[in-house]
Amino acid sequence: MAITRGFTGRRRDRDERLPPGQYDAKDEWPVLHVEATPRIDPARWTFGIEGLVDNPTTWTWDEVHALPRSRYEGDIHCVTTWSKFGMTFDGVSLDTLLEIAQPQEGARFAMASSSTGYTTNLAIEDITGGKAWIVWEADGAPLPEIHGGPVRMLVPHLYFWKSTKWVSGLRLMSHDEQGFWERNGYHDRGDPWLEQRYQGD
Repeated sequence: MAITRGFTGRRRDRDERLPPGQYDAKDEWPVLHVEATPRIDPARWTFGIEGLVDNPTTWTWDEVHALPRSRYEGDIHCVTTWSKFGMTFDGVSLDTLLEIAQPQEGARFAMASSSTGYTTNLAIEDITGGKAWIVWEADGAPLPEIHGGPVRMLVPHLYFWKSTKWVSGLRLMSHDEQGFWERNGYHDRGDPWLEQRYQGD
C-alpha cells in the first residue's frame, strides 16, 4: 500500500493552524537536539553580529536587556512534526540589533551560531521585518536551559531548527552557506506551510 506523505485525516477534523504533516503538542514542549545541554552563565553570555555590516557589534546580557523589549505571541512548528500553539516569547527584535550593526547592501544571508558550535543558515528576508527575535523568556518565565536558555534565536515562521538554541552570534554574508542540519539533509529554508523538511522538498 502506498503511503501518502503528510496525510492528516479528514479535513473537517484538522485545526487550520496546523501546517501539513504536523500535530498539536498541546501542553507538551518536546525537547530534541543533538548537542549536550550547556550551562551558560548570563553574566558571561554575549551575542555578536559580524560579517557584512558597517558596525560589527557584540552585546552583553545587560546591554541586550537595555534595548527596547519585543514580544512574539503565536505558534511554533518543529520539523519532527509537532506544533505548539499560543506561545509567548520575550526578548529583543533582531531588527533592533541589525539596525545597530548596519547591514551592508550586499548582505543577503546570515549564519546563526550557537555556543555549542551548532549553525543554521537564513535568508535576510526571513530575519527582518518583524520575523525574528533574540529571546530569554518563554510564557512569562526565564527560558529553560533545555530549550536554549539563557538566550535563543526565534524564527517562528520557519521550522524550529532555524531558531538556534544557546545563540551566540550572527554572521551576515553575500552568499548562502549550509549549517549543521542543512549539510545533513534538511531543507535550506524550512517553511512549515510548504513542508520544506528535506533537501528537494
